[in-house]
Amino acid sequence: VVEGTVESSMISAKELAVMPGGLFRGGVEVENAEIAGTVDGSLTVRGSLTVRATGRLLGKAACRRLKVEDGGQITGQLEMLSDDNSAPKPAATTPAADTPVKAEG
Repeated sequence: VVEGTVESSMISAKELAVMPGGLFRGGVEVENAEIAGTVDGSLTVRGSLTVRATGRLLGKAACRRLKVEDGGQITGQLEMLSDDNSAPKPAATTPAADTPVKAEG
């Protein structure tokens, strides 16, 4: 549980919870993560990643399951891990909310 500021080069843990106002900077590999504060760096989640409405994820992340609440922010690279533990597959890229989308066809 991160309520203040944590800086790390790389740690492994069962779970990561970053509370509102908390900052985790560096690399972490976990089973499950819940982000309500800020994670800046490299995050690998073998299970479920939840970004709460107050959460911000910056940098590079990989996860098997993803939930982002309305207001949660992800900036950087996101990869979805497959269930068969093979190589990660890139997540679909979507335009930013303020970018107009054209429908063709």
